[in-house]
Amino acid sequence: MNIKTLCKNNTEVALIQSNELIITDTQSALDLIATIRYETGCDRIALNKEAIIEDFFKLSTCLAGEILQKFINYSMKFAIIGDFSCYSSKAFKDFMYESNHGKDIFFVSTEDEAVEKLVAV
Repeated sequence: MNIKTLCKNNTEVALIQSNELIITDTQSALDLIATIRYETGCDRIALNKEAIIEDFFKLSTCLAGEILQKFINYSMKFAIIGDFSCYSSKAFKDFMYESNHGKDIFFVSTEDEAVEKLVAV
């Protein structure tokens, strides 16, 4: 896991790039939140999609809701960076649309877009 911080508009964002799974369940999400807060002091995280278990993207598993609720409960803004075109589920597309129109969770295609969304809120 590679963590770098970026400051924009006086707001720090933790940018995480990993080739290994980081988020596999709610406990691993909590561990990530605690690690980022402790190591960087950031309350905004951008993470590449490949670092999240595939079941997260299947809404029927309820994993996305459980994990994202942890980010909200701990006041951590979260952006997932990647290509989501491989998901054809209307429910998941609606979920991404609603998330992207909120203030806490974002599904974006680039790191720059993640930073823009995370510092705008």
